[in-house]
Amino acid sequence: MANYNQNMDLKGKRIALLVDNLYQEMEVWVPLYRFREAGAEVVTVGAEAGKTYTSKLGYPVVCERSYDVVNAHEFDGVIVPGGFAPDHIRRHPKANQFVADVNAQGKLVAAICHGPWVLCSAHGMLKGRKVTSFFAIKDDVVNAGAHWEDAEVVVDGNLVTSRKPDDLPAFCRAAMAVAAKGAPVGA
Repeated sequence: MANYNQNMDLKGKRIALLVDNLYQEMEVWVPLYRFREAGAEVVTVGAEAGKTYTSKLGYPVVCERSYDVVNAHEFDGVIVPGGFAPDHIRRHPKANQFVADVNAQGKLVAAICHGPWVLCSAHGMLKGRKVTSFFAIKDDVVNAGAHWEDAEVVVDGNLVTSRKPDDLPAFCRAAMAVAAKGAPVGA
């Protein structure tokens, strides 16, 4: 694996973190705090702004912006956590379009665990891409056209994917490195 700088400077970067009910706690909060620690602005985005979504264990996260008002041009990347939230997220056409638009702009698209379910619904963005995920959704990812690998992190251009919470250190390092490559929004 590549040696990623752990002291990344992400000042001026703006990252969307998708949220919905039944998210995996660590897969929301670890990236949120790691990116903020590096200076990025992390905005929680979901179906309804102001709504509190709860994790698999009931831990709350408040959605700051809705899919109805966000635009890929406002962000330097998007993170899709796992748990069963991705199955809820991908039911929103605007969420799928947002992820597809971020990808089309060559910006960071990072998904962990069940997060690639959203990528499967993001208008063909996985065709021909190298990806990993939680093993239970491997068939979905492959059927979406991806080349699935069993690795703690897979980086394919702007796309960063990981399998499970244990992979969060590698996932965050790789996602932060990809986010750091682009110029900040509005620069």
